[in-house]
Amino acid sequence: MKRSLLFSICLLAVGLAGGWYAHRLAPAFSGTPGKVDGRQILYYQSPMHPWIRADKPGKCTVCGMDLVPVYEGEHQASDRLITLGSNSVTVIGVATAPVRRQALERTLRFSGTIDDSDARHRILSAYVEGRIDSLFVHYEGAEVTAGQPLATLYSPMLLSAIREYLGINGMVHEKMGHGDLGAGARQRLRQLGLTEGQIDALPTTFQKTNLTVKILAPMSGTVVKRIAYAGQYVKEGEPLFELGDFETMWLKFDAYERDLEVLRPGQTVEFTTPALPGQTFTNVIAFIDPNIDPATRSTKVRVILPNPLVVGDGATNRLFRHRLFAEARVRVERPDALTVSRNAVLNPGGSPRVYVERSPGVYEPRAVRLGHLGDNAWEVLDGLAEGEKVVTHGNLLLDGQSELAGIVKQAPGNVNTMPKPEPTASGDGKPVSGGGELQAFFTAAERVRVALARDDLGAFNSAVPSLADLAHGATTNKVSEEFRTALKVASMGTAKDLAEARKSYFPLSVALVDLARHLKKAKSGAADLHIYQCPMVKSAFPGAPKTGTWIQLDGRIGNPWLGLEMPDCGTEITP
Repeated sequence: MKRSLLFSICLLAVGLAGGWYAHRLAPAFSGTPGKVDGRQILYYQSPMHPWIRADKPGKCTVCGMDLVPVYEGEHQASDRLITLGSNSVTVIGVATAPVRRQALERTLRFSGTIDDSDARHRILSAYVEGRIDSLFVHYEGAEVTAGQPLATLYSPMLLSAIREYLGINGMVHEKMGHGDLGAGARQRLRQLGLTEGQIDALPTTFQKTNLTVKILAPMSGTVVKRIAYAGQYVKEGEPLFELGDFETMWLKFDAYERDLEVLRPGQTVEFTTPALPGQTFTNVIAFIDPNIDPATRSTKVRVILPNPLVVGDGATNRLFRHRLFAEARVRVERPDALTVSRNAVLNPGGSPRVYVERSPGVYEPRAVRLGHLGDNAWEVLDGLAEGEKVVTHGNLLLDGQSELAGIVKQAPGNVNTMPKPEPTASGDGKPVSGGGELQAFFTAAERVRVALARDDLGAFNSAVPSLADLAHGATTNKVSEEFRTALKVASMGTAKDLAEARKSYFPLSVALVDLARHLKKAKSGAADLHIYQCPMVKSAFPGAPKTGTWIQLDGRIGNPWLGLEMPDCGTEITP
């Protein structure tokens, strides 16, 4: 009896204590936002994924962290402003930089080859049909001098013309009045390939028993190609040797039409070649081809290089060997430009925007009009003022929140017409399925593609975690098989370079294209998903296919495989 009474008293004490403790916490955990310490709670938000909101405490549907309250005073009344609590700013790692007026520097990079001068390149062809009797030069790369014998040729037609000339020449010396005949016979020998020196020496060097004539080098240089072999029968016009003069070389590289505005003859070009590691050479642009290749939208740029002889290891060679690979750089500068950091600019759907810090923790999406691109900054033509602070790190997460909340639709100049997504979390903290998840996934994947199209490895590494989080938190019970496949390959780790980043993005891009085709076929509101194809993806990363596809939202094309080297390479295809 006593034991039962003691147990009842203990239960009553525990109940009273629990009730008192629950009463103390009632404002923070009530069904609707209330007040704590006199401050009004507006909503609860995930500190790691700020687009996850609810009207009462709970867990983040993406990472499982506790939702934290956002108080009045940390929120602005404007619908176009994004507000983060101080904890969220710290967790996300938001960083800002001021808009500056400064010189905009840009380094144009090109890949090219060091070739011999076209002005001193010669193909030696057979002037008359016959048989190659013997060769004096047996290998490519041999150095020859003008007038040096290269081969001997047996040609009945040439022998007949020589004997005719010698006969007429003998009659001329006997004063029989055949001067015009001699001139005609001499001209015929020139047409059959003999040099003036060879013709002059015929009376003393050519015997009646001779059956061959020497083929002489027309210039000094290097044998680039040897086509002739001893015993080979050749017809008139067939090539025998190809000669090049390596004393002067041409550095040739392709410049895309977007770069022609700043390229001029006389500009200094720096270049390196793997054959001469650690050395940098300079010279100036000599010529820019006015013809644009319609397939690559590029033209040839030429730099003339002296190629001196160098002695090393007991051998003498030219400094630059024939057809070396080279990497060229041209530095250009705009002296006075209003600039913003490249990391601050997001360009989804071809509508560039930045996030301006209005006050600590309060950010405004701002459409901007961009000018020239620099190495570290963009030129801003409209939308920003000098001294304003813009977000340079964490803007991708801010953009995700603003898109999911529909804020960026109100930003002037934004043309993103994708349907407004559903909320990511409902009042009870559970994720909603359907269009919201799909839209959020496409939006996050678009940020990854834009980062690759901008050659921005930092933005790529910042964007992939949020994409992976969305994939892990998505409900898959009511989605298509194509969406489920895309979710499985959406988890990409950070990359150490752009080639690795593009390789990890490739499976997701394939899955997204399949998903876009499925949606378009089903007519499921995918009008703003565009599929592009590029036939030059082979060099994007090791093992890349020749042709690559990708999807993007409506706007200017941005190639994720070739980046800033060829951003607009590709054509839109229909599913």
